[in-house]
Amino acid sequence: MVLVGFMASGKSTVGALVAERLGWRFVDTDTLVEDRAGMTVAAVFSRFGEAGFRKTEREVSREALDLRRVVVATGGGWPEQDGSLDALPDGSLTVWLDAPVQELLERARAEAGTRPLLAVSDPTGTARLLERRRPRYARAEIRIDTSGRKPAEIADEIADAVARRSRVRGGPGGMKRREWTE
Repeated sequence: MVLVGFMASGKSTVGALVAERLGWRFVDTDTLVEDRAGMTVAAVFSRFGEAGFRKTEREVSREALDLRRVVVATGGGWPEQDGSLDALPDGSLTVWLDAPVQELLERARAEAGTRPLLAVSDPTGTARLLERRRPRYARAEIRIDTSGRKPAEIADEIADAVARRSRVRGGPGGMKRREWTE
């Protein structure tokens, strides 16, 4: 399962809860980038720029998506990378966590030190960035409006969707990864 959405949409918090409910592994691509680079995401952006961050994000995402029974929380810009959504393993469920831009900005500002794109973008630019990404997020199989909702409630909704989907398909399905385009 892959969670997509803009920064501060709740992917990491909700993803960990969903994995716990399903008994699956949870992987946050930002954490994997930090582990691989030996520095924070903000430091990676500062030192290598967004292109350097995205390159490492693409590498760790490939590895995470090869795992079975995993909930992957992607970075907000991950779906914009060519081929990222097309390379998902067969049977993968994609979930878009969405909220109004004002709410996302308020949440992100509470964690401004860990949000490198906020350091270089004004609210208008951030809103434009979200609008540019929305068509990619909209490719997700499920869209959940997280506005004003508790993470546990959202996680329950996603876990229920996985259970319904597994009953219909007879299990989580094959997990063979399709090739990414570079």
